[in-house]
Amino acid sequence: MSSGAAAVGALAPSPTGRAGRAGTLRRLLRHHSFQVGGGVVALLLLLAAIGPVLVPLDYFETNVAGRLQPPGPGHLFGTDEFGRDVLARLVHGARISLKVGTISVGIALAAGGSLGLASGYVGGRADLLVVGLIDLLLAFPTLLFALAVVAILGPSLEHTMLAVGISSVPGFARLARATVLVTKQEAYVEAARGLGAGHGRLVRRHILPNIAASIIVLVTLAFPAALLNTAALGFVGLGAQPPTPEWGTMLSGARVYIVRAPWLVNIPGVAIVITVLGFNLLGNALRDVLDPRLKT
Repeated sequence: MSSGAAAVGALAPSPTGRAGRAGTLRRLLRHHSFQVGGGVVALLLLLAAIGPVLVPLDYFETNVAGRLQPPGPGHLFGTDEFGRDVLARLVHGARISLKVGTISVGIALAAGGSLGLASGYVGGRADLLVVGLIDLLLAFPTLLFALAVVAILGPSLEHTMLAVGISSVPGFARLARATVLVTKQEAYVEAARGLGAGHGRLVRRHILPNIAASIIVLVTLAFPAALLNTAALGFVGLGAQPPTPEWGTMLSGARVYIVRAPWLVNIPGVAIVITVLGFNLLGNALRDVLDPRLKT
């Protein structure tokens, strides 16, 4: 190894390595929030994966004669106003929730992360322009921004995922920019730049690995926010359209039966609360272990 490369290696943060990864995993497994949140998320993934096998009922099949049946042996979570099995619809709704969260957060990560990375690394007038744009977008509440996008594009599950993703872009851009601004001034980055490392190598080898922890934490915290915003849009009729069994849409259709058939509201409502709580606990645990500087 050349003396220049050795100097950079001495200045750079020590690589995580197997021992570091094992230590991080041990701290995560001992973290109570990770145990609870990870368990909830694991159950949700399991439900989405094998739920239709365990509950082989058709979530679209109607049965007017069996409408509004309370939870019982034939229908563990009861039936809705059209006689459809609530458990079957809830299980399929878990798949929709995971799809919505993954796609919307993926959009925000790709667009916002790239924008913040480029802005923070390049700097100058381009950075000032991006900062102004981010501040402008952050002035609007995320849900209000998503409502405006869906109102323009029209109500549908696909438009909801796009709207929620776009509304989350400023948060990812701001975090990526802030972490890049700090990281690019570190001594090991300056040393690599002085030794002739190009922009691509600096970003790939020195900047991205050191901002990844903060981005991962934000992803896990943005996921439940995306689920909540999607449910809110579905509840007001601008998200997934009936008969799609999205949890917010199920709540919207059940609100008129809240007295006569309270399980239609309680069951999807509890599912939303537990799912959001699980992802929040998981995100908090990852924040505490991967990036303690973000801990409040």
